[in-house]
Amino acid sequence: MPEPRQEEPPSSHKTTLSEKNDNKMYELSFAAAGENGAGSYDLAPDAGRFTSAQLERVAAGFDRRPVYRFAKRAFDVAFSACVLVVLSPLLLAIALAVFLDDPHGSPLFFQERVGLRGRTFRMVKFRTMCVDAEQRLDALMGANEKDGPVFKIAEDPRVTRAGRLLRKTSLDELPQFWNVLAGDMSIVGPRPALPREVAQYSGRERLRLSVRPGITCYWQTRRNRDSISFAEWVDLDLLYVLKASLWTDVKLIMQTVGCVLTGQGE
Repeated sequence: MPEPRQEEPPSSHKTTLSEKNDNKMYELSFAAAGENGAGSYDLAPDAGRFTSAQLERVAAGFDRRPVYRFAKRAFDVAFSACVLVVLSPLLLAIALAVFLDDPHGSPLFFQERVGLRGRTFRMVKFRTMCVDAEQRLDALMGANEKDGPVFKIAEDPRVTRAGRLLRKTSLDELPQFWNVLAGDMSIVGPRPALPREVAQYSGRERLRLSVRPGITCYWQTRRNRDSISFAEWVDLDLLYVLKASLWTDVKLIMQTVGCVLTGQGE
């Protein structure tokens, strides 16, 4: 299947939304929330490919778009409920496969993630790693293949046999529709980050927290996503906040289905 058409500019920084950035600092404030409240952050002139006006729109999230915010939430609830009902046999089958492959732990994996405005929540997914994966992380940090605060390696020894297939097809993400129903996530939005990653964010990178995190996003649907730098990943997330619409969300969902069916996961 050919690579899904993308709405964002190519990952290279040759394509920009703006050719200029103002020669001053911008302080964009989020409303602090919870222990990880966003606070206020300075954005330097080299903070990305966006103008100051665009960055201010990103910082506001969807607060200035109440109609879209309501429609997006209604769509999230209806779509997620349908997915969980229709795919319930598949969900049970995956849970059984995970348990049979590695019966030492639960088929579900819960992890603290950072969401809208810095609020933390427990994200759920099918377990794809051994039960002591978190304890083994420090020993693998030297093999990290990603820049920035993100940790990823192609041949992670902690991944189980069933986990490799689930990751390849992205089916391990299906339980996150529960997070969408709970209001912690949206179907489309920046992928939720770990607290230890957010602790290393620059002001520009923390703008990812201006909207609810999502199950899928521009980065998730790119065939070359493993070769995209973290700075480019953030740019794609900020671009989504600027371009977000119901039609954009529907197109990204359709592209994600294509990625699942063709096994374009990590």
